[in-house]
Amino acid sequence: MKTFLLAAALTAMFAVAARAQVTPAAGYTPPDDTPKFNVGATIFADYTWNQSPEIKDADGNQVHNSSFNVTRAYINITGNLNHWVSYRITPDISRETGTSSSLSGSQIFRLKYAYAQFGLDDWATKGSWVRFGVQQTPYVDYTESIYRYRFQGTVFGERTGLLSSADAGVSGRYNFAGNYGDLHAGFYNGENYNKAEVNNEKAFDIRGTVRPFPLGGTFLKGLRLTGFIVDDHYVGSAKRQRTFGQITYEHPLVNAGLELVKAKDRTSASKPQVDSKGWSFWITPKFGNSGWEALIRHDNFVPNESVSAQKQKRDIDGIAYWLPNAGGKTVAVLLDRDSLQRTNVTPSAPNTTNYEIKLLVNF
Repeated sequence: MKTFLLAAALTAMFAVAARAQVTPAAGYTPPDDTPKFNVGATIFADYTWNQSPEIKDADGNQVHNSSFNVTRAYINITGNLNHWVSYRITPDISRETGTSSSLSGSQIFRLKYAYAQFGLDDWATKGSWVRFGVQQTPYVDYTESIYRYRFQGTVFGERTGLLSSADAGVSGRYNFAGNYGDLHAGFYNGENYNKAEVNNEKAFDIRGTVRPFPLGGTFLKGLRLTGFIVDDHYVGSAKRQRTFGQITYEHPLVNAGLELVKAKDRTSASKPQVDSKGWSFWITPKFGNSGWEALIRHDNFVPNESVSAQKQKRDIDGIAYWLPNAGGKTVAVLLDRDSLQRTNVTPSAPNTTNYEIKLLVNF
């Protein structure tokens, strides 16, 4: 019932905004309705040397595995039909890692994004819209716009398996006037973009962000406070729920973020609920306008609160160079160490430490 009322309120908000169109003032310049079509790409490539655990080669020798990889390649097709309707289609080329698949080790093609977006700028605040299709989920995409290091690895909620970066559904975003923040909410399948829907349950996701000091001239302008909730069920009476709280800060010399999460998972009404919790902190100090910056991150996750001895801790530290004056394109190289320590985790898995050279190209 709470989800229904919240969804109804959200729908009413957009409906009111759509009716509140203001008559154009004298000298009004109509928007450009010329159709546009753009093609871009995103490439994540790396060289990874695995310090631990060691593996055995075909002759039984203990070796440190190493490999050159292209972990992701996106082809981004974007454009608009007019100033109301825009679209995005993004095929995702990724490595098949399932050992039982006949395509194991191959690069496979799948759909990451495919949506139409209806802009509400004529009736609501600039930057408000409604989307339908396979699209970004509200929290991950927002966080990565500040964190910027997806090419190193996914953000905390996605890396622990609690969230996905995309799913099929319908959502809307309302941008608060005066740059005070935004609200993004929607209904999604809940099975993530890489899986088909399996039943009648739908996930309701809602993220609200407030920028307390939006005006220029103060170092607090880059402060944002965010809350995010996923209300979903595996099946009837079996919860799949996530609650995130986040503080982020952006400044020409540093970006930083702290997030806390509580999750509830009950895969069947006949099984007990598993409660998990965790937190993550990251900071990226910048060395002036040189393009050099550091990455320091720590994740701490307890996959089952009833077994508090089970813990997962991840430490990431590295140095990156972001090519300056790239003309709207993005090129970055990162040298980092990624270390994951597991304690009493079931099923058992080894601790891992990797040294990596990572490349991002986006245009």
